[in-house]
Amino acid sequence: MDYQWLEIAKKLEAIAQAGLTYGKDDYDKERYQEVRAISHRIFERFTNAPMERIENLFANETGYPTPKVDIRGVIFQDEKVLLVQEKLDGLWALPGGWADIGLTPGEVVVKEVREEAGLDVMPARLLAVFDKKCHDHPPSPLHVYKLFILCTLSGGTLKAGMETLDARFFHFDDLPDLSVDRNTDKQLKTMFELYRESQSLTLFD
Repeated sequence: MDYQWLEIAKKLEAIAQAGLTYGKDDYDKERYQEVRAISHRIFERFTNAPMERIENLFANETGYPTPKVDIRGVIFQDEKVLLVQEKLDGLWALPGGWADIGLTPGEVVVKEVREEAGLDVMPARLLAVFDKKCHDHPPSPLHVYKLFILCTLSGGTLKAGMETLDARFFHFDDLPDLSVDRNTDKQLKTMFELYRESQSLTLFD
């Protein structure tokens, strides 16, 4: 697959969304709709996703286009990291999800860890802000920033949630099959390294 075409489609989608938001002329808006339709056809061609799903993905996007934000909680216990088994694909990931309007990143990670793993945590340190396109994730129609927040345990009971099948702590050398759309093996290795280096700077990009 030529991933360069997906990047082109993302840029076309962003141009179309901005044009439809700020354009004043009806003829220009019609052309921006055509640009959006072209971007959707490229997405359809290179992802094999049905057109209806692609259109729904962008249906509620308005205003100036900006990256989506995915927030992941990084929780360690006895040199093991907390992972949850996702219902969607049966694979494992750091607990987390999309940022919620009205909540701070810290509030989001507390909510997600409680919902997906049954544990109460306190955000302690921002470990990394990664641009998804710079890492070994599968191609995505969305431009995503991923925030990894180190948290400390404060209570709760380890258990699966509504969106997860299981929740457990794993040593790095004994990791389960990862949901690479959410986190990669290399990223988890980086989280272990940052956790052990308490004075390390926040990584980005």
